[in-house]
Amino acid sequence: MSTDNVELAKQTPDHPQPYKELGMNDEEYGRVRDILRRRPTASELAIYSVMWSEHCSYKSSKVHLRQFGDKAPQTEALLVGMGENAGVVDVGQGWAVTFKVESHNHPSYVEPYQGAATGVGGIVRDIISMGARPVAVMDSLRFGPADAPDTKRVLPGVVAGVGGYGNSLGLPNIGGETVFDPCYLDNPLVNALCIGVMKHEDIHLATASGAGNQVILYGSYTGPDGIGGASVLASATFDEESQAKRPAVQVGDPFTEKLLIECSLELFHSDLVVGIQDLGAAGVSCATTELAASGTGGMDVKLDLVPLRDPTMSPEEILMSESQERMMAVVTPENVEAFLAVCAKWEVPATVIGEVTDSGRLVMTWHGEVIVDLPPRTAAHDGPVYQRPIAIPEDQASLQADAPTRLARPSNRDELRKTVLWMIGSPNLASKEWVTSRYDRYVLGNTVLAQPENAGLIRLDDETGLGVALSLDGNGRYTRLDPYAGAQLGLSEAYRNVAATGAQPLAVTNCLNFGSPEDPGVMWQFAEATRGLADACLALGIPVTGGNVSFYNQTGTTPINPTPVIGVLGVHQDVRRRNAMAFAAEGHKVVLLGATHEEFGGSEWAHVMYGHLGGLPPRVDLQAEAALGSVLITAAHETLLSGAHDLSDGGLNQALVEASLRGGLGVRVALGEDPFTYLFSESVARAVVAVRPEAEARFVDICEQAGVPYTTIGMTGGDSYAVDGQFSIPLHELREAHTATLPGIVG
Repeated sequence: MSTDNVELAKQTPDHPQPYKELGMNDEEYGRVRDILRRRPTASELAIYSVMWSEHCSYKSSKVHLRQFGDKAPQTEALLVGMGENAGVVDVGQGWAVTFKVESHNHPSYVEPYQGAATGVGGIVRDIISMGARPVAVMDSLRFGPADAPDTKRVLPGVVAGVGGYGNSLGLPNIGGETVFDPCYLDNPLVNALCIGVMKHEDIHLATASGAGNQVILYGSYTGPDGIGGASVLASATFDEESQAKRPAVQVGDPFTEKLLIECSLELFHSDLVVGIQDLGAAGVSCATTELAASGTGGMDVKLDLVPLRDPTMSPEEILMSESQERMMAVVTPENVEAFLAVCAKWEVPATVIGEVTDSGRLVMTWHGEVIVDLPPRTAAHDGPVYQRPIAIPEDQASLQADAPTRLARPSNRDELRKTVLWMIGSPNLASKEWVTSRYDRYVLGNTVLAQPENAGLIRLDDETGLGVALSLDGNGRYTRLDPYAGAQLGLSEAYRNVAATGAQPLAVTNCLNFGSPEDPGVMWQFAEATRGLADACLALGIPVTGGNVSFYNQTGTTPINPTPVIGVLGVHQDVRRRNAMAFAAEGHKVVLLGATHEEFGGSEWAHVMYGHLGGLPPRVDLQAEAALGSVLITAAHETLLSGAHDLSDGGLNQALVEASLRGGLGVRVALGEDPFTYLFSESVARAVVAVRPEAEARFVDICEQAGVPYTTIGMTGGDSYAVDGQFSIPLHELREAHTATLPGIVG
């Protein structure tokens, strides 16, 4: 069988090649020729094109992402940092936790169900590849206006895909967010997070070491679905032309993935694996080059041994396929038989396709002909690095000058009451039960807290109560107004959510969703946001363990609001002593923690009532955030509170409504002469808590020791939400306004 092989490439240096169609520019193609000292074969071109794509190589973001390492706080908890499939942290008692968030934005617009489903599948395999058992997932979803026709197409499919895949795997979905904004019309964001648990000794890394060790591909057969899917589709401007020639979106099979999970864990526990890599974006190209580059340095692969669903696939198609539910392992020769036996037990196909060498070359053959011969590091780690032009967007100054102070506020009690109901029924603040009811939140039996709680909370140890909390947050409007502060505000909210449960924040993952890196304004936003996040992580003492960059999130020339989504992981020493958000007991004092300022730039109030975006976002105060966290964590440990809810989008009003509805218990508060500011300001480092009567003195003491302002504003009880001198709204009316929105829009 004749194909474009290395010898032919040497003899035909001027043979035209479709490198531009594969997303490479002239300079990049020329660099490949310099590396190989000849033109690439079609298979080599396929490898370099996907491995040097924006999605896989981070070529426009590397120069900025380095800050996460350069500014990383020194912490003993970090066991595996950036550069591996996922970060790993020590949570005590011999347990380690790995977690990561990634995007599947463009595929989810093209094919909502499969795009979202395979996003979940991909992040789960990242966690498996570290040697961990996946224990929970989360998602951060963003769509256009809730009533837009295309939102009605995309939203149900995405939710069904997230739920269908995660539920079939038996993984609880414990939290996340669902946000609507016009900027995401035709470019939804689907960011999926997975968390896994293991003992310290079970950590596995992506490395192919040991000449003579065997390379085994196991899992699903390789097919034509998803050829170049994530790596190509996510690495170019998303417009009608790119959609017309888009590659097929990957097709997921969660039941095969469930077998793959159990099979992989048995292989790990039987000590049959030297190195491991999941096959996600760039498929076989990524797995072979990254394993070889991180190990002894060489690998020989017989590409024609790859099991195929379609026997007509060419070598290039095999290399670029992103078929799901596949893994690649490096195994010593004496363990191959045992490895294959475990795979057979779980009915997982497995095939030896190659061998580790010390040649420093990745060599692939196709029916005996050498079709690939390249230094693997040049594809996996030495791709192009761009210092893209940066410029402040032309409208940035005018945007910040357009403060919401010009917007009319409620002028009487009736208007204030109507504003409360409009706000809690607006798409971003309304109940997301329509979404979360599609997810299994309590499967496996270790979910302690899940949506709509402050953060998800998972029990790790039944005897000691050790657990971990997770929150996933971001605010594109804040980041549009001030990218540096906006990224920090996303971190602050996730930190606050985790601390509100009583967990100590420990580590960060992120998914950075931005427009085209070829736009200097977008690159300014990206540079500022990464700088802000790195500085904030250093100030709070929590390292970034890994994450994902998603560029080209725009339709035509209009980018989305810059949207860094931040995941924070915290360790809870005893989940039985958690803080829940509900007002759960009558007659307990309600206390507002933190300082409230008149801060409405980028707020939900300005967005809901006027569609306004302008001014500056709330002022960042990381010291106050850490102090508030210490109070909430201590209060949980000492069981001082009967309810605790962080304040974020929608301010105090949203928190009071959610805490009351969650517990089915009313609340009455007094807010002085300016209830509007107290109710709807989005100042940071704030929470509202209900204090147990016997704990009041102790709670005041810990607030004063931490320097956290505290104000008693009311009392729990009754069947209404009341603000003295302003309004009283029965809980049944609140519940109707809060829960009817999404079902009414989506159907």
